[in-house]
Amino acid sequence: MNAEEQARKLIARERQHHEHLQDSMLNRSSDEVETPREGITEEKARELMAQERQHSEHLHESMLSRSSQEVEASIAPDDTHK
Repeated sequence: MNAEEQARKLIARERQHHEHLQDSMLNRSSDEVETPREGITEEKARELMAQERQHSEHLHESMLSRSSQEVEASIAPDDTHK
C-alpha cells in the first residue's frame, strides 16, 4: 500500500468518525429536546390543575357569600314598609 492509499483510507476513516460524532450529537440533542417537552407538558398540566382548583374554590366561596347575603337579607327586618 502506497502513501496515497493510506492517506485516502485515513481521510475516509476520519470522515466516517466525524459523521458518527455528528449523528451521535444529533441523536442526543433530539432526545434532550423531546425530554423537556414532556417536562413542560407535566408542568403545564400541574399549572392548569392548580388554576382549575383555584377557580373552583373561588366559585365555592362566591356561592357561600351569596347564600349568606340572601339568608341575612331574609332575616333582617324589612325597612321598606315604614
